[in-house]
Amino acid sequence: MVEINKLAPNFNIKAFYNNEIKNISLSDFKGKWVVLFFYPADFTFICPTELGELADSYQKLKEMNTEVISLSTDTAFVHKAWFDNSPTIQKIRFFMGADPTGQVCRDYGTYIDDEGLSWRGSFIIDPDGILKAYELHENSIGRDINELIRKIQAAQYVREHKGEVAPCQWKPGDKTLKPGLDLVGKI
Repeated sequence: MVEINKLAPNFNIKAFYNNEIKNISLSDFKGKWVVLFFYPADFTFICPTELGELADSYQKLKEMNTEVISLSTDTAFVHKAWFDNSPTIQKIRFFMGADPTGQVCRDYGTYIDDEGLSWRGSFIIDPDGILKAYELHENSIGRDINELIRKIQAAQYVREHKGEVAPCQWKPGDKTLKPGLDLVGKI
């Protein structure tokens, strides 16, 4: 299982990307922020709504030095078939990772043993490969991509501004806090 502020488990997988199947590793993205976006399965219901919103936000994420890898237990060939058949999925320009053995899902704690699927999970990894945040929940609840972006922005800000922390609902331009005795009992 993964831990916050620890090295995220590396992996080597096939991914559907730019109408090709490529071999990728998490370590290929060192120096960039990475979002691992686990979802249950292709050709389903909530998944394309999430992935479509993520695709719509992908340019903004790239401008934030952030790469996205979506992951399910489907093969890269199934990702291609979904891409070829769904107008929503055709918007995707990020890597669609394939984890047919479920090993990456197991490494990140998202694997559902009795179903062979993944829970919905979002993992934010910094440019050094350190896990900074994650969200994991059951599959009938879709995620908010704007909140994912806000968490990345907050993680990037506090990385660049040592000694500051981002309070609840912090957004770029908002005030941060500097923890210390002078704040105790005053918030």
